[in-house]
Amino acid sequence: MSGSHEQMSKLDMKKDAPKLSQVQLDYMKIIEQQNMERVRKLAKTRRNNILTASLLGVGVISIYAYSILSVKQEKFLDEID
Repeated sequence: MSGSHEQMSKLDMKKDAPKLSQVQLDYMKIIEQQNMERVRKLAKTRRNNILTASLLGVGVISIYAYSILSVKQEKFLDEID
């Protein structure tokens, strides 16, 4: 097992359904629903994270641009010479 990545074979519902009990099928449906809910939550979290990062980036860029423009407008260094 060291170094090899073994995966279980995928379940073929048409071929393997007769081998599974109703309890196992119901459990599979519950797990699938929980997984879909987890995926929805992760997608929402990712969207919120992207929005937050975008807003922070825009804020940083705007503060930087304002600082650069305000320094360019200052004339006190020209008055010294």
